[in-house]
Amino acid sequence: MIRPIVLLIISNVFMTFAWYGHLKHLKSSALWMVVLASWGVAFFEYCFQVPGNRIGSLHYTLPQLKVIQEVITMTVFAGFCVFYMEVPLTKNFLWASICLIFAVFFIFKDMK
Repeated sequence: MIRPIVLLIISNVFMTFAWYGHLKHLKSSALWMVVLASWGVAFFEYCFQVPGNRIGSLHYTLPQLKVIQEVITMTVFAGFCVFYMEVPLTKNFLWASICLIFAVFFIFKDMK
């Protein structure tokens, strides 16, 4: 049950860099170049995301997989903000994270 989570974490690292990494170093690059670079990074995202979801669907329901993905996304994004982009997290990020913890609770509440 942990393997799909590991794959989704790796996928999210690639996704976060594909979506936001260009904002740090490629701001002056032509948009078409940034899009191509992001697509190149996103290819690796899908190499981990597709098997992660496929394997995960053997252990989790679709809604559970989605909530797991959102928690991973927020966690990876928090690290990306602080350590790569050097953007501090705010109280609002904390509150949003607490809401995700409740989402995890409710989506797994009736799991048998």
